[in-house]
Amino acid sequence: MPFTPFHMGPGTAIKAVTGRYFSLTIFGFAQVAIDIEPLIRILRHERVLHGFTHTYLGALLFGLFALFIGKITCQWLLRTWNVFLNFKYLRWLQVNSNISWFAASTGAFIGTFSHVLLDSVMHADMQPFWPFSPSNDLLNWVPATWVYLLCSALGVFGLMGLIVIALWNKWTIEIE
Repeated sequence: MPFTPFHMGPGTAIKAVTGRYFSLTIFGFAQVAIDIEPLIRILRHERVLHGFTHTYLGALLFGLFALFIGKITCQWLLRTWNVFLNFKYLRWLQVNSNISWFAASTGAFIGTFSHVLLDSVMHADMQPFWPFSPSNDLLNWVPATWVYLLCSALGVFGLMGLIVIALWNKWTIEIE
């Protein structure tokens, strides 16, 4: 997949369904972090783009990185977002900047492991089960077009769900 945007679709849907038990910002942080290696390999014109970060072992280690460094970074980013929106007509866009450890954990590990899973279906240069196996048995398991469509559909579903939830919460607050 061309970096993070398509990977965010499933994360958005998960956020819509699980709410405060899943951090979409840390999920996104994990997506970007895991794709830094292929970006560097692209810039170096290497033949193999997906190395250690695109293994399940790499997903575990990058999940830990996204959990600890991502929690600090994302909370800071959310606080900064809120400061910029501290104007009369923009306050409704402010978000909760506290991320629980549980939400950070689910965002980080679902982020890294789903990234490896989705990329395993599409990229021949991956060895997702390294060091236990050099093969990629998931390659072409599902056509790449279907993966793109699924991720896009989940993104649309997730955004619609988040909008409905936001409107519902605003409506119930005004009634009470």
